[in-house]
Amino acid sequence: MPELPDIEVYREAILSRVRGSTLDRIRLRSPFLLRTVEPPIEVCFGRLVVDVHRVGKRIAMELQGGPTLVLHLMIAGRLHWKPLATALNKNVLAAFDFKTGSLQLTEAGSKKRASLHLLADVGELKRLDPGGLEPLTCSPEEFAARLRSENHTLKRSLTDPHLFSGIGNSYSDEILHRAKLSPVTLTSRLSDEEAFRLHAATVETLNEWLQLLRKQTGDDFPEGVTAFRPEMAVHGRFGKPCQVCGTAVQRIRYSENETNYCPRCQTGGKVLADRSLSRLLKEDWPRSIEELEEMWNRN
Repeated sequence: MPELPDIEVYREAILSRVRGSTLDRIRLRSPFLLRTVEPPIEVCFGRLVVDVHRVGKRIAMELQGGPTLVLHLMIAGRLHWKPLATALNKNVLAAFDFKTGSLQLTEAGSKKRASLHLLADVGELKRLDPGGLEPLTCSPEEFAARLRSENHTLKRSLTDPHLFSGIGNSYSDEILHRAKLSPVTLTSRLSDEEAFRLHAATVETLNEWLQLLRKQTGDDFPEGVTAFRPEMAVHGRFGKPCQVCGTAVQRIRYSENETNYCPRCQTGGKVLADRSLSRLLKEDWPRSIEELEEMWNRN
């Protein structure tokens, strides 16, 4: 799922192309994409784009007079800027047409989760905002207070949109690795020093990725948005060496996601139990880096 750095680069690219331009029409290819009935989608036609906002992981296009289109890309949704004459392929859910080009929303796979809401006024954005704290603008004290407002694991807290805005599975792994903290540490057990260190790691990680993605995109429209990038320290690098210490990156798998971490940098050498694999291996499940390396050498 595109997260804060990806969404912000999308927002900037869209804004530079459509602010002050007229939205001529919207072509909806999927009847399930639009989640609102009133106002009708036709009220958007012929209106100028005033601004483009980021609301958590959503992108909101504010039109002249107040109507606001809100896109949530979910896991597989992606945006593309195409010439008007470009044919719509089977993965296109919607196209927003301007005289200078067409903003197209695609979604890979059979599970169509992306959504479009049309709000009568930009002030209604609060209704779709989960209320998470903006990690790049809050103070260390605000960050620590929000972190401790509920007792969860650090991984869960960072990715909870009601606690923090725009952080998901990918960047939470990178943040926790930068902070040298275990993903399963409970927020209630975090010291002040660790909470402030996590705040600093969050700001540094998100800002570094923002700058990298902006540099890679340049004046083009961001393509190839993905949760797995070769520059990442641990996310998506299971079994590969940690870029800091060289220890094999480990994972905890659950549902459709996984948490990646370095046992030497983050968990004091302890290999965390993976629900499915540790249940399979039972007493053979390695408890330390040494046992893990020995198991891999045997195989």
